[in-house]
Amino acid sequence: MKPETRKILILLLLLIGPGLVLIYLSKADHKFQLLPYYGESDVVWNEATQTSDTILHTVPDFRFLNQDSVEVTFDDFEGKILVADFFFTTCPTICPIMTKQMTRLQWMLDDKAYQDVHFLSHTVNPSNDTPSVLKQYGEEQGAEFDRWTFVTGDQQTIFDQGFEGYLLSTQEDAGAPGGFLHSSMFVLVDRDRHIRGFYDGTSTSEVDDLVTDIKMLLKEEVMKESEKIPS
Repeated sequence: MKPETRKILILLLLLIGPGLVLIYLSKADHKFQLLPYYGESDVVWNEATQTSDTILHTVPDFRFLNQDSVEVTFDDFEGKILVADFFFTTCPTICPIMTKQMTRLQWMLDDKAYQDVHFLSHTVNPSNDTPSVLKQYGEEQGAEFDRWTFVTGDQQTIFDQGFEGYLLSTQEDAGAPGGFLHSSMFVLVDRDRHIRGFYDGTSTSEVDDLVTDIKMLLKEEVMKESEKIPS
């Protein structure tokens, strides 16, 4: 091959090469990595289809009072992606850090694209954390109550919701700072009430990971709607 011809071919490759790569990437069938599902699943036999169905762990419904003394259930968050946690307003250790991180998360997701993401904080000390106390606490922390709900209720019911629903430890302990032990985790719950992730609410890097996974979950939903991945 003549040197002049080789130079021309090299120039052509430099010019059209990137375009060919982009065309390939746009048409390639890329594998999308789904967020995991957490909790025990049940496998049941479907007589109608003669196949087995997997029933994923689902966060159970609840009835608590919010910061405005209004009863709320999961129906009030229908169609929402939830970030849930457990705390108490007089906590002297991890709760102030968790609340600051939840406030930061609220700011990071302050965009129309995340309008369906809601934050749900459960107090583990309902005898002190009445709706009015939660309302004042939320105001002091800069909570936007249309996006961030604080709930209180029967203490044992809250503990059961934490353990059985969100798979988190919550309990009263006289020897613990403030009198309660509870997880520092933020729990990511999808619109179908399935748990999709756990993140340390005292860690800036893990809260950043939570933001990334919320974006992935939203992308997953778009892809399911376009039938590119199974639901």
